[in-house]
Amino acid sequence: MATDRHWLSIAEAARLIERRELSPLDLVDACLERVEALDGRLNAFITVLADEARVAARQAADEIANGGYSGPLHGIPVALKDIFYVAGAPMTAASRIFGEAISEEDSEVTRRLRAAGAIVLGTLNLHEIALGATGINLYTGPARNPWNTDYITGGSSSGAGAAVAAGLCFAGMGTDTGGSIRIPAALCGLAGIKPTFGRVSRRGLLPLSWSLDHAGPLTRSVEDAAIVLQAIAGHDPGDPASDRSSVPDYGATLGDGVRGLRIGVPDRYFGDGADAEVEAAFREALRRLEGLGAELSEFSPPHADEMPGAIAAIMLPEAFTFHRSAMEERPGEIGEDVRYRLELGAAYPAAEYIQALRFREMLVEAWREDVFGGIDLVATATTMVAARPIDGSDLSTTFSLIRNTNPFNLLGTPAISVPCGFTGAGLPIGLQLAGRWFDEATVLRAAHAYENATDWHSRRPPL
Repeated sequence: MATDRHWLSIAEAARLIERRELSPLDLVDACLERVEALDGRLNAFITVLADEARVAARQAADEIANGGYSGPLHGIPVALKDIFYVAGAPMTAASRIFGEAISEEDSEVTRRLRAAGAIVLGTLNLHEIALGATGINLYTGPARNPWNTDYITGGSSSGAGAAVAAGLCFAGMGTDTGGSIRIPAALCGLAGIKPTFGRVSRRGLLPLSWSLDHAGPLTRSVEDAAIVLQAIAGHDPGDPASDRSSVPDYGATLGDGVRGLRIGVPDRYFGDGADAEVEAAFREALRRLEGLGAELSEFSPPHADEMPGAIAAIMLPEAFTFHRSAMEERPGEIGEDVRYRLELGAAYPAAEYIQALRFREMLVEAWREDVFGGIDLVATATTMVAARPIDGSDLSTTFSLIRNTNPFNLLGTPAISVPCGFTGAGLPIGLQLAGRWFDEATVLRAAHAYENATDWHSRRPPL
C-alpha cells in the first residue's frame, strides 16, 4: 500500500486510520511527495504548507492514539481554493491585486474542516478572482488537466480539479458561482457538489457574487463528497445568507439507490449544441439510471432562454462592485479576460440588475411548482464539451462550459457532477444531477447509485 496511499478514498483511508493501520503522517507525506513530483507539471497549488501539515499530522496521530478519533476526516489531507482564508497562508485569489499578506484567521469552512480533524496541505490555483470557467490564469499560469496536461481543467476551481484528480490531496474545497465546482469535476473526472445556497457558510471566503456564491468539495467519489459536506454544512450566524435548517446525516441514505426516484430530463436548452461524444455519454448514463430503477421523463424547463442573461446581470455587477477599487486604481494588474468581464459588470444599469433579481424570485417559484413539484431530480450533461486545449480556449469554450451549470446557481438548488464516460481522446465527461432545495441527500444518493454501477470514477490519469 506504500506506493498507492494517495489513491485511497477518504472513506478507505479513514477506516485504516481509525484502526491505526495507517498514520496521518504517512498519508500527508504521500501527498506531499506527490505534490513535489507532479505539481511542476500541473500547477495546482499556489501555497504548500508542508511543515504545518506535518505538525498537524503528528498531532492527529497523538489524538487518535489516545482514543480521540473524531471521525472520517481525522488525519485526511485536504486543500482549499485560494479564496478561502487559511491562517498562516496568503490569500491571493490568484491575482496580483491582493499581494502576499498572510491570513491571520481561517474561513468558516477551513475552521470546520480542521475541527473535523482534516489536515490542510495548502491553497489551490484558480481562474483569477474566480471569474472564469476555463482555469486559464495570466498571472499564476493555468492549472493543467491530469488527463492531458495540454488541456484545461475547467474553472474557476481549477487547482482543486487538478490536485484531487492527480492524487495530490484527498479533497479540494472549491466555490461555485456559475459552475466552478462542477465544471472542473466534469473535466477532471471527479465528484463535485454545489450544495443549496445557504447550506455552507461563505464567511472568510472572498466573494465574487454574494447572491450566487456557493462553497463545496471536489473528491474522487460521491461517498467522499458526502463526508466532506457533512463536516462543513450547517448554519453560521456570521454569514447573513446562511440557512438555519438542520443538516441530515448524508451517509444514512447514501446507499438507498434510485429505485422509484423521478428524474426529469430537459427537452430543450440544456442539450442544445452538445458535442456528440458528450451527448452519447449522457444518454447512456440515463439508460443506466433507468436500469437501476429510476423513472425518467422529459420536461420543458421554465424560462430557460432567459436564464443566461439574468445570471450575468446579477453576477457581473456584483463582481465589479466588490473589485471596483482595484478596477479604478490598478486595472493593468488584472488579467485581460477578467478585466473585460468586470467592465461589463460596470456597464449594467441598476434597473437591469434589480429586474434580474426579481426574475430570479419568479424563476425559483416556477421551478418549485412546475418542475420539482413532479420530479425528484433533474439530469443533464454537466458541460456541453469535454476539456479543450489550453491554447485554443476562448469565449465560446466558456459558454459551452457554463450553459448547463449556471441555471442551478440562479435557482440555488443542490447539484452534483459525477464521471459518466470518456471521449475518444481519453478526456472525462460529467453527468449532472440537481435536486430540490436542501435535498442534497437525494442528489448524493442518486449519484452514489450511478457511481456504484459504473467504473468511470475509478479510472486514474496517466501521469
